[in-house]
Amino acid sequence: ESRCVVCSLYLFKVVSTRVGGIPEVLPENLIILCEPSVKSLCEGLEKAISQLKSGALPAPENIHNVVKTFYTWRNVAERTEKKASFSHPVCWKHWKAVIYVDCWADRSPLHEAAAQGRLLALKTLIAQGVNVNLVTINRVSSLHEACLGGHVACAKALLENGAHVNGVTVHGATPLFNACRSGSAACVNVLLEFGAKAQLEAHLASPIHEAVKRGHRECMEILLANNVNIDQEVPQLGTPLYVACTYQRVDCVKKLLELGASVDHGQSLDTPLHAAARQSSVDIIHLLVDYGAPLRCRNAEGKSALELAAPQSGVEQALLLREGPPALSQLCRLCVRKCLGRACHQAIRELHLPELLERFLLYR
Repeated sequence: ESRCVVCSLYLFKVVSTRVGGIPEVLPENLIILCEPSVKSLCEGLEKAISQLKSGALPAPENIHNVVKTFYTWRNVAERTEKKASFSHPVCWKHWKAVIYVDCWADRSPLHEAAAQGRLLALKTLIAQGVNVNLVTINRVSSLHEACLGGHVACAKALLENGAHVNGVTVHGATPLFNACRSGSAACVNVLLEFGAKAQLEAHLASPIHEAVKRGHRECMEILLANNVNIDQEVPQLGTPLYVACTYQRVDCVKKLLELGASVDHGQSLDTPLHAAARQSSVDIIHLLVDYGAPLRCRNAEGKSALELAAPQSGVEQALLLREGPPALSQLCRLCVRKCLGRACHQAIRELHLPELLERFLLYR
C-alpha cells in the first residue's frame, strides 16, 4: 500500500496507487495515479501542487497537510511500522510563497511522550533532533497533547525548544484551549507566558468558554486577568455567562457576575436567565436576579424565562416570587454598580465605605 494525500481536509487532488481502496470512491478528475514507488508518488505530488499553484484546480485558503505514508506492499506485517517523516514544499495561503511543512501519517513518539507526561523521554527525543512541531493528520502537535493531559513540565520543555504556542488543529483548538479543557491552570499560565493568545478569533475554539463549560474557575479567572472579553459571544455557545448557566456551573456564574459580566447578554436574544430556567437551576436564578437580570425579557421564540420553567418547579416558584418590584436598596445597589462600570468590584473597595455598605454592594 502506497499513498500520498494532498490536503486531508479538502479533496482537491489525491495522489494514489489505488492500493487500499480509499481513492476508488473519488471522481477520476481528483486522482493522480502513480506507481507504487516513492519516486512516482513524489512526482505525482509535485504535479498536484503545481496544478493548485497555477489555478488549474479550485484553491483552498491553504493546504492543511500533506500526508505521506510508505508501506512495503508485499509485507503486510510491516504496514504499521514503516513510516516516513520529512518535509516537502507546499503552498500556504499565498500561492507565490512556498514553505516547508513537516508531515507524516500518524502520531509520533514525541506525541506519545507528551500525552503521557513522560518528561525524560520527551527531552531525549528533542535532544535527538525530533521536530517539536510535528503534527498529525488533524494538525495536533505534541504541545496540544501535553496541555490536554495537563503535563506542564512537558509543555514548558516543548515551548522552550520552539513549539508553536498558537498552533491550531483542524477543529480550531489551540494548546490554550486544551489546557482549559483539562483544567490545568499551570499550563494556562505557562502558555500565556510564552505568548499564547488569550482572546481568539470567533471561528476558533474559545478557551474561556471551554473553561467555563467544564467548571474550571481558576483557568477562567486567569484568562479574564489577561484581558479576555468577559462578554465575548461565540456562535452556537453565547457568552461565558450563558455557557455557565447552561452547564450549571454556579461558582463560575458567581465569579463572572462579580467581575461585571452582563446579565442581559447571552446567545442572540436568549439571556442567561433563559438558560438557567431551562436547566431548572434555582441557585443560578437567584444570582442572576440579584444582579439585575430582566425577568420579562423575551427570546426569539417570544418566551420569557418564567414560560420556559417547568410547571410547579422550584425555578417557577423562584421567578414568581421575584416578579414584583425590587426593593429600593436593590435598585440603589444596581445603580451604583452600573455607574462604576465593569471595574466596580475594585472601585467599591476604593470608596472607603462603611463595611456593612461595602459588603452589601459586593453581594457579600
